[in-house]
Amino acid sequence: MTTDSQQKPVAGVFWMLVTGLCFVAVTALVKLVGTRVPAAEAAFLRYALGLVFLLPMIRPILRARLTRRQLGLFGLRGLLHTGAVILWFFAMARIPLAEVTAMNYLSPVYVTLGAALFLGEKLALRRILAVAMALVGALIILRPGFRALDPGHVAMLFTAFLFAGGYLVAKILSDEVSPATVVGMLSITVTIGLAPAAWAVWVTPGWYDLAILFGVACFATAGHYAMTLAFAAAPVTVTQPVSFLQLIWAVLLGWVAFSEAPDIWVILGGLVIIGAISFITWREAVLKRRQITPLVGQTKL
Repeated sequence: MTTDSQQKPVAGVFWMLVTGLCFVAVTALVKLVGTRVPAAEAAFLRYALGLVFLLPMIRPILRARLTRRQLGLFGLRGLLHTGAVILWFFAMARIPLAEVTAMNYLSPVYVTLGAALFLGEKLALRRILAVAMALVGALIILRPGFRALDPGHVAMLFTAFLFAGGYLVAKILSDEVSPATVVGMLSITVTIGLAPAAWAVWVTPGWYDLAILFGVACFATAGHYAMTLAFAAAPVTVTQPVSFLQLIWAVLLGWVAFSEAPDIWVILGGLVIIGAISFITWREAVLKRRQITPLVGQTKL
């Protein structure tokens, strides 16, 4: 935990800005691949190509001497994350960047519910109302009955749920093993989990798509590293609001690079969800509890 004397809010804001830009670059590159590579295969290649970044984590993993229970939890997290990543790649190829980004904000809301159900967190009336408001935001984005829903929207609802489940398992493991072990085991288990799904739909990718997917791995790794630096520099109440700028970057990038006209309902729904998450995060800080609500990006690939 960073002490008050060690806090550097300007550095925290800077590194969270870098984090957001990295994650938006990830979504843009995946969008660029589109449907040329099946979702499961694209996800597998992203993780397989990213294993090069795992090398520094091999020694901590071997030293961890994981118990059977811990291995089981890592396997569960890998399974949840595998499903989430496949659905996320599927959605990215089918719905606008801004909608994927806005709907991914539901993950922290699901985490709040899961923490109450499985980790013994108290869910006071204010937090219940905040969760309800976030779900209203999701309805504003989807507008069921007023427009046709794409399978990508349904995929994103489950994506956020599965990412949240994986995050809660990671919270349990982070109290028992080193961060390097948590990160490294995720890469290993998800790569293994994606392999059979990728094999079932395999098409030979071109060098161009391989280069793009390696870029996805690079930006995802850089984003998580920058987020770690942001955590070390400033408290979550400083860095969380900055992370919501990802919605603005996604709207602008989708508009400029992919001709996706800004949708006022998506922006409004995203802002409602952002407001709910901000309130939940603020309440955790006021009550000085161990932070449960994740920053935007902590539940991503």
